[in-house]
Amino acid sequence: MALLILTPLAALTGGVAFLVGSGPIAIVVVLHGVVGLAVLYLVPWKSVIARRGLRRQRPDRLLSLLLAVAVLLALFTGLAHSTGLLVRLGWLSAMQVHVGAAVAALVPLGVHVMRRPIKPRRIDVSRRNLLQLGGLGLAAGAGYAVLETAESIFSLRGADRRDTGSYQRSSGRPQGMPSTIWLFDDVPSIDAGTWRVAVTADGATKHWTVEQLREFGHHKSVVLDCTSGWWSRQAWSGARLSALLPAGATGTAHVTSATGYTRRLPLSGDLLLAVDVGGEPLSEGHGAPVRLVAPGRRGFHWVKWVESIEIDHRPWWLESPFPLQ
Repeated sequence: MALLILTPLAALTGGVAFLVGSGPIAIVVVLHGVVGLAVLYLVPWKSVIARRGLRRQRPDRLLSLLLAVAVLLALFTGLAHSTGLLVRLGWLSAMQVHVGAAVAALVPLGVHVMRRPIKPRRIDVSRRNLLQLGGLGLAAGAGYAVLETAESIFSLRGADRRDTGSYQRSSGRPQGMPSTIWLFDDVPSIDAGTWRVAVTADGATKHWTVEQLREFGHHKSVVLDCTSGWWSRQAWSGARLSALLPAGATGTAHVTSATGYTRRLPLSGDLLLAVDVGGEPLSEGHGAPVRLVAPGRRGFHWVKWVESIEIDHRPWWLESPFPLQ
């Protein structure tokens, strides 16, 4: 029953932490860590039940084993990332493996729960069980506090995490900043000299060259916080999106990349179409010739290789919270 409560809570807090890059995100990240430790504490008890179940020849036995592997991998990589003891696993970051393992566990977890339904019993809400559940929460919270203290005492890398749980990478040095790409996008080769960004508002479209955007000279020092587990503060420059629109324009901005990747964001004065970073033109991997800078949002909102922007009044939340391509 405890796992049935904790597992969805882990998925919910992890999803929110993955989605949000500012505000009271630290509370969500801490709660996610506490829930993860609570699940970890329950492994010895669950393993007894699992060993007993493995003696039976069930048709979904392999699926259950895959679920166990995915959950254990998610727990291990989450702990490794948060402490900083292991930030990368080959060409993947520990955070990417953590998220991938958690997503991979969703289907077998659903099948596992449906095929092994738990019928609510009066004893489930007994005083003893509630005290045990509360004790588990307190123990997990204490464990999280001990880990955070140990990171500071032993100067582990985890002590330097941002509120989102990300690690600093190459702030002020764009050439060292990773060029992470969401899912399966490829880096396109674009001629900056002929590139045009189409901006549509109030039914009218205007095309802007890279040099025209550069001439605005709008600068902003902003943190790019990537969901793969790193953040970097850079000086971005180009043109504020609001400067390209009719006065008083409102609504949402539907931003489209040359690769077909799209994001819809609330229209604000903070959105910047960057053509330079650190005083130099963007590299192809970092979104040249034009990329969106969206302060306070995770990296997958920072659309690279911007091709067009359409301003309309469709709610920004109508699209999937996470891009599906």
